[in-house]
Amino acid sequence: QVHMVESGGGSAQAGGSLRLSCAVSGDTSSTVCMAWFRQGSGKEREVIAAMLTGMPTTLYAASVRGRFTASQDNAKNTLSLQMDNLKPEDTAMYYCAARIQGGNCWTTAYTYWGQGTQVTVSS
Repeated sequence: QVHMVESGGGSAQAGGSLRLSCAVSGDTSSTVCMAWFRQGSGKEREVIAAMLTGMPTTLYAASVRGRFTASQDNAKNTLSLQMDNLKPEDTAMYYCAARIQGGNCWTTAYTYWGQGTQVTVSS
């Protein structure tokens, strides 16, 4: 079992920055992939950043590439999402997630989810 808790959401002006954190606990050795997702109002949940657990390479959605940076701190069992140059369309609930199955990390089929943290960007 893996437990994930996000923090750091809030409000920002367009062009501003926010940093999200995700505390990961439990049987983290069982995870294969880690990812950040978001879900805007009336929209489907989408993966925005995904990586193999413990590996530095991250895939990003085109909508956030160049503005968002995801990272892992394996010693502290935390994930981070640095969000710069925020846009109103980034307004959404943001989730961290972990996957235990092998295969492609760029999927919505994740095993464990945090409760989400709200990000609101005003113009």
